Amino acid sequence: MTVDDTGSGADADGRVDPPPFSTSPERNDAQGAESDGNPLALRLEQLILGAERRYTPFQAARSAGVSMELASRFWRAMGFADIGQAKALTEADVLALRRLAGLVEAGLLSEAMAVQVARSTGQTTARLAEWQMDSFLEGLTEPPEPGMTRTEVTYPIVELLLPELEEFLVYVWRRQLAASAGRVVQAADDDEMVDRRLAVGFADLVGFTRLTRRMEEEELGELVEAFETTSADLVAARGGRLIKTLGDEVLFAADDAGVAAEIALRLIETMANDETMPELRVGMAFGTVTTRMGDVFGTTVNLASRLTSIAPRDAVLVDGAFAQELIRTGEAPVSEAEAAEAAAAAEKEGEEPPTYRFALRPMWQRPVRGLGVVEPWLLTRRDGDQR
Repeated sequence: MTVDDTGSGADADGRVDPPPFSTSPERNDAQGAESDGNPLALRLEQLILGAERRYTPFQAARSAGVSMELASRFWRAMGFADIGQAKALTEADVLALRRLAGLVEAGLLSEAMAVQVARSTGQTTARLAEWQMDSFLEGLTEPPEPGMTRTEVTYPIVELLLPELEEFLVYVWRRQLAASAGRVVQAADDDEMVDRRLAVGFADLVGFTRLTRRMEEEELGELVEAFETTSADLVAARGGRLIKTLGDEVLFAADDAGVAAEIALRLIETMANDETMPELRVGMAFGTVTTRMGDVFGTTVNLASRLTSIAPRDAVLVDGAFAQELIRTGEAPVSEAEAAEAAAAAEKEGEEPPTYRFALRPMWQRPVRGLGVVEPWLLTRRDGDQR
């Protein structure tokens, strides 16, 4: 794991070839601020990073005790641009490399898993950082001092928000990690930690493509933000997990089919009561799902996506496995006829009749691309159930 001095790229004349991390001498993000000589950009970077530039990539890798090849893999996985031989790295970069490499050396993570950790963290935080900066600057209608540009306002905003946002980020991450760890320890066996049985659903705005041609960009952005925000709040409040948003579509999951069913119907009802929102359709499936880097994959996910595409407007379609799970857990009757029989039998015995939250109606079987013939079920609430 340590760097071999003789393998550092230096030849017999003492020249140092560009390390693997350097792919070309072209300008990139890290070099841009330096080559432009923008003092504000450099001050802002130092404020956020809390340290000055001290190392080239090769120097940082050597100080961390890792090979240049592994350092390059970590940096690229985190989403950082190649910076050639620029002295643009700080003590924090060295420490991050040392920590990742230390996890591998201790046997706590494989090298491939360490790269995955770097990639998932980089992708998530990159999106978060872009959103935060855009939102803060967009929300700034008037600068604190007359004549100040948005560029000049960025520094004091970051200076004020940085410590608070840092603490809040760590708090939310710990909360989410605790929730995820709780789900893992409740898994039935080790295989279920990766390949788990989940209810997966897609909620899709109807006619979104036509809307993009009719609406102004700002209006469209506000609609998408409202849809994503409403969906995220509903999914979280009902005990589900928002996997990702795709503009006009959201993907969510839940451990329990009843929870997912409630989320789906709440989404339909909430959007239907909002005149500014297009109609919605939802497709859900229940079964084994592979989880990777916070995302979900597999036939169950593909089936949920296909069901969404054929779902009627303002309606929820589920697959047979989802329907059977609701029946098994007593959330829905096999049929309305059976529900009536059970109610009559209970009344005859002087007992409380069974209560069901949801109703299921089989639809016509149909071929679904790549998945064969499926029988969708229309999911609705039972009459009078408005929980």
